[in-house]
Amino acid sequence: MSRLNPRLIRHLPKAIVLLFVALLFACGSSATSIPAASSGSTSPTAVPAAPKAKAKAPAKAAATAVPSKAKSAALPTAMPKATQVPAAGRAAPAGTLNYGTKETGIFQGHPKQASSPRIQFLSASIGEGLVRVADDLSGAPQLAEAWEISDDFLTWTWHIQPGVEFHKGYGAVTAEDAVYSLKMFYEGALLARAGFIGSYMGFDEDPEIGASTTILDDLTFEVFTGEPWVPARVYEFLRTGGGVSNWTVSKKQSEELGIEKASVDIASTGPWEVTDHSSGEFWKFNAVQDHWRQTPYFDELVFWTIPEESARVAGFQTGNLDTFAMDFDSIPTAEKVEGAVMKGVPNAGQAGINWYGQTYGVDRDGNEYEHYNCEQAWVSCDADINSKEWADAVLVRKAMNIAIDRQTIVDTLLSGYGKPQSLRDWMGHEARANPDWNYEYDPVKAKQMLDEAGYPDGFSITLTPAIRGAPAEVETCQSLAQYWEAIGISVNIQNVPYATIRPSLITRKYQGITCLTVGVRLTPLIGASNYPITSTYSYGTHHPKLDDIFGRAAVQVDQKKIEAGELEFYNFMWDNAMAASIYVHEGVWPIGPRLDPNFEPADFADVRTPTNFESVRHR
Repeated sequence: MSRLNPRLIRHLPKAIVLLFVALLFACGSSATSIPAASSGSTSPTAVPAAPKAKAKAPAKAAATAVPSKAKSAALPTAMPKATQVPAAGRAAPAGTLNYGTKETGIFQGHPKQASSPRIQFLSASIGEGLVRVADDLSGAPQLAEAWEISDDFLTWTWHIQPGVEFHKGYGAVTAEDAVYSLKMFYEGALLARAGFIGSYMGFDEDPEIGASTTILDDLTFEVFTGEPWVPARVYEFLRTGGGVSNWTVSKKQSEELGIEKASVDIASTGPWEVTDHSSGEFWKFNAVQDHWRQTPYFDELVFWTIPEESARVAGFQTGNLDTFAMDFDSIPTAEKVEGAVMKGVPNAGQAGINWYGQTYGVDRDGNEYEHYNCEQAWVSCDADINSKEWADAVLVRKAMNIAIDRQTIVDTLLSGYGKPQSLRDWMGHEARANPDWNYEYDPVKAKQMLDEAGYPDGFSITLTPAIRGAPAEVETCQSLAQYWEAIGISVNIQNVPYATIRPSLITRKYQGITCLTVGVRLTPLIGASNYPITSTYSYGTHHPKLDDIFGRAAVQVDQKKIEAGELEFYNFMWDNAMAASIYVHEGVWPIGPRLDPNFEPADFADVRTPTNFESVRHR
């Protein structure tokens, strides 16, 4: 058996795997048909040709890009471009690559209809963003072959890769298609960063900012932002990979068929073209022949929805699964599969806790929040941070935090593949974090704090795990319920698909607490963007003070000022216990014996979910 010990992998370079592939394995009442194991092609494939450097050499790190006196090229390292070799040099795509995950949701590929968790799987298959995120967390070209940023960070000129073909015969991508797609993300308001896309592109028509987008020619469009934008923030919502990805679709297809029909058979630009799907069961894709960037080595890719961990493990054991989303306690079983290799990546995700209902002040339209309810123990009836009501709510949230034994959760549920974390969004940026951000486990003190806050007999909460494919996400949320019940809090766990709860998070209607795992941030400021009232998505916490701090930090272009703003923002979050984290987890994925484990992610912005299936070869 070929195995690589995951505990050793954490010391390997960052460019590791993100591959998952698995079958749909039947189990209980949720059972569906089991896919037959695919023999595929086992012949070796040729090494791809050396990549062509298309883009100009730019400033390196997105958040630290320094503009020149004139318009400066802000192009990060060029993306590997055509990796094709002559037809005689490699075999045609062959075989089926099966990937199993907990939930994909129904297939809707149109930007106006797609929401998480579907977004991360769409970007790993049919879609490509304007940029991708390199292993150093800088922006790199993808559908945009180049871009320039003016010295005042107000004018961005984007150049589309020429000759990129849409699926299903809808012609080559144009700047008009790219702008149309981004506008649809904004109008659909389902993408977590939809509001920021609207502000950046000027789709929100804010007269005070005056941002606008102009199409200059078939392959070029210009964005005037009206106020400076930190490049890392822009790259984050224009990238491929993860739950806030974007992709470009054919405007012509949507106009001809209508959005509803186009969405279920979408024409985008990725290496995989959708061919079939069944809600709650599978998504199927065919390889795109002669793809502009990378023709897949497998002919077919299938995402199977398999909620049960035991069913996914069994599928891998039987050889029907090539890889799957795996909980860490399944590692010993997966390692025993002959020919299996365990692949790992550090800083794959950070598990957080969101206390919803903390909607202080007014919403983006200047109205009081409709669902604000300060009867909840963790919500203050006074937005004044110096008030007694505010202090009591802070005590409640701090008590709930110190009631959690984070190290035990890491040791047991993560099998040691991670580390405790008390404040989210600083994973990968720990050197700049405040060392005081640490909750020590103390259930006795936690109970005393509840008494002091006026809740000697506890209170009731609704706790919902946000199922997004991260290891132990449901089990971790269940453990929180046990810790909180131990200090007198009555917990009702609400197990629903993430796609079901997400609309109530966006509308600020949900009033409970969620467990939510997110990926690495290009800069902590991006995590902070979930708290201002302008954010489409909500972590349940909004306060005028947060808007003020974020607003000042978000328009800075000097790195020191950005970092100072980030610290000010998160110190306020910490002092008032407005949100928290549980742990940072590593990523460990099982690679089946049919697959060559030597491949890299396509995008390093969010490595909780798979990318770059197109580069996976037959072993």
